[in-house]
Amino acid sequence: MILSDRDLRAAMASGRLRIEPLGENAIQPSSIDLRIGSEFRVFANNRYPYIDVRKPMDDLTELVTVDDPDEPFILHPGEFVLGTTLETVTIPDDMVARLEGKSSLARLGLLIHSTAGFVDAGWSGHLTLELSNVANLPITLYPGMKIGQLAFFPLTSPAEHPYGSSEIGSKYQGQRGPTPSRYFENFEREPGDQA
Repeated sequence: MILSDRDLRAAMASGRLRIEPLGENAIQPSSIDLRIGSEFRVFANNRYPYIDVRKPMDDLTELVTVDDPDEPFILHPGEFVLGTTLETVTIPDDMVARLEGKSSLARLGLLIHSTAGFVDAGWSGHLTLELSNVANLPITLYPGMKIGQLAFFPLTSPAEHPYGSSEIGSKYQGQRGPTPSRYFENFEREPGDQA
């Protein structure tokens, strides 16, 4: 079951679900539109011959900030960068969300997530976008433009260990801006632990 616009408004009015700052006309019939922020993480391809998922690579990406809202970030064909939502999203322990791109942007060749479109119960923070241009021409991305939408699904009961709880080792709770991978932390855990 997906929450409708009236369910979304009620969840936000009660404070259980928070999207801040909420854009004008963001609440759609069964989703909430999100906008892109002004920060991007661009891969520094000249620093490493390959990505070793077991090791921290703090300088694998460089932060690029677009200070002028009228100036675009240009995503070139075949390029992959990390972006962020303008909004912070806080989801209650009895709900999950699914991030999807806007169809008008997909028709131009823009993908906003590679495989990480699921948002767990208990999540709070900006959402990192995995932006790819699969078109043959560069695509301009303006800070504040609508970039995607979140659909929300109720759980049958509240999560026993929601995202951010110490029992599950959440790596990204409270993240601000485009956050690079922390997958290497999985190798620092004891055998049998889950991320």
